[in-house]
Amino acid sequence: MDGVTKNQQKRIETRVGALFKIRMWEDRERGEIWIPLYDPTAFILVDDDYEETSTYNAGMRVLEFEALKMGQYEIAFEKRLGWKFTAENRKGFLVHVEEQD
Repeated sequence: MDGVTKNQQKRIETRVGALFKIRMWEDRERGEIWIPLYDPTAFILVDDDYEETSTYNAGMRVLEFEALKMGQYEIAFEKRLGWKFTAENRKGFLVHVEEQD
């Protein structure tokens, strides 16, 4: 994952078939949106929601994934602005998926 080193990645532990959520702050007034980049054979994006806050223009983007197979995978997020062609920021998650019980 370009621009994000392994020690900067947040780690997530889950199991095959389990659901897990990733929350990211977005300022939609500014035109920000986080674009997820992941292996579609390892995860399914089952829900993509936005929770507005009452005190700021920003809100919380909540993405829920289902783990499909065992292994260790990366999910990268690029913060995009509508008028820019390049990512303004990148964040990464290292997801360790274990067998079902």
